[in-house]
Amino acid sequence: MRDFSCFGESGVQIADSSSPGQSTNGSAVTCVYRTWLVHGDRRGGESRMTVVWSKTVLGQVGISISIADYAAHKKQQLSLLDIKLKWKPKGSKSTHCGPTLQLHVFWDFSAAQFGLGPGPEPSGGFYVAIMSDLKMVLLLGDLAEEAYHITGASNPSPTPGPSSVCVAKKQHISGNKVYTARACFCDGGRWHDIAIECECDASPSSSSSKAKEPCLEIRIDRKRVMQVKRLPWKFRGNQTIMVDDAPVEVLWDVHSWLFGAGAGARTNAAVFMFYTAPGTATMPEAHLGFSLLLYACKVQ
Repeated sequence: MRDFSCFGESGVQIADSSSPGQSTNGSAVTCVYRTWLVHGDRRGGESRMTVVWSKTVLGQVGISISIADYAAHKKQQLSLLDIKLKWKPKGSKSTHCGPTLQLHVFWDFSAAQFGLGPGPEPSGGFYVAIMSDLKMVLLLGDLAEEAYHITGASNPSPTPGPSSVCVAKKQHISGNKVYTARACFCDGGRWHDIAIECECDASPSSSSSKAKEPCLEIRIDRKRVMQVKRLPWKFRGNQTIMVDDAPVEVLWDVHSWLFGAGAGARTNAAVFMFYTAPGTATMPEAHLGFSLLLYACKVQ
């Protein structure tokens, strides 16, 4: 199956050939954040942090956070946090990322709430705060006031906006006919419910001798924004939809749903990407683009 990359001005890529196989062991959501680091005598600079939420088949939720080797300017990731929420719901740790850079991580999942969908991410009642030189580098969760009080940090961003922005997200979802996810397509924007519906059974129905032609439909907040007919001929493609009055490019590849994954394949997942680009009338160039990559695994 063709693999899509999360792309944009930031050059982020969170897709790899082994990613779909993770979904067979539970569920996982990967988010990439643009962050602003300040340390030592440096004025600051952009970096990328990767946050992975995971849930095992037994329902145990975990979180891992890593950062690119900032000191060596290499692509390998340095682990900042890797915990299971049940066993260590609250705590802190520090990590040296170079001669002058030290990152401090604080987290509290004691009152974390779950329930917005089957994914592993908590819906509220928590915070994860990463700090450098008393500056807040990354803040996750809805308990921002408590996080700033505990850490005593300030915002290092050179602009009035947030010090970190999610620029890419990858998620595994599963279903038989309808596949659902949630996403915010720009920093500070609204969260939207995404529903992907595809009836791939082309066998004749009981009331008709004609086979039902597979069709793909995508809905945002229950409103149909895209429909692809004659899917066996259009199993790969792209189309632009409008969300919050801004264009969102949708790319899809449902070859494995229709024709099978093929010999030696590790998954029967279709791939969908939702991509927003900066520099449009509704999204200024100062804003980064956002990419949502979905692996939709068909449950038989």
